[in-house]
Amino acid sequence: MPKNSKTYFNWSSGKDSALALYYLKQNNIKVDCLLTTINAHYNRVSMHGLRREVLEAQAAQTSIPLDILEVPEKPSMEEYNALMKDKIMELQSEGYTQTVFGDIFLEDLKLYRERMLSPYGITSVFPLWKKDTMQLIHEFLHLGFKAVIVCIDNLKLDASFLGKELSIELVNQFPEDVDPCGENGEFHTFCFDGPIFKNPIAFELGEKVYRTYDDPSDKIKKIKFGFCDILLKSIIN
Repeated sequence: MPKNSKTYFNWSSGKDSALALYYLKQNNIKVDCLLTTINAHYNRVSMHGLRREVLEAQAAQTSIPLDILEVPEKPSMEEYNALMKDKIMELQSEGYTQTVFGDIFLEDLKLYRERMLSPYGITSVFPLWKKDTMQLIHEFLHLGFKAVIVCIDNLKLDASFLGKELSIELVNQFPEDVDPCGENGEFHTFCFDGPIFKNPIAFELGEKVYRTYDDPSDKIKKIKFGFCDILLKSIIN
């Protein structure tokens, strides 16, 4: 990756993003902004419901500017792609030529991202690509990172995992078909401490909620996701 390129990071707020950003820092590669998609209706991160103010507090501790892409409550794929296209064109006009993702082994997703970005001359970079996910978890924790599980797929994990801090002991309790990094969407995390942050993000666990969605690949099957709310202590107090 050329060191003089202007780079934005597709920031999820979870462990994979945190470790990928750490790798970049170790190689003296500058990230000029973090980009996160927010559901404008709920004012939360689209993927796992993290509150905007918690995301902003986390990003502030990286000292990297945060950019937000707002999407409606239930955007269609066409609407999402149109909004993302506008954001990419905006970033391109600002001189961005590279972007970073924390993906590990989902080939279809990688190809989709590259296909979306190539017309704009933006190169996609994947620091964690094809790395062993159990080794990544060990490395993540060994480096001093800390994360809490904020979203689970109830078809894969039961509610007892929600709100738990990530550890090797916890990962060893996952069913055999659950990837250690949740790369298939089994769970998502919020990273609140580690070597990329100036200070830990002070937070408290809030309520747990469950939502059911239709499985687009199966007209009958319903998928139930559990979310654990994360609140900043400064807001509570």
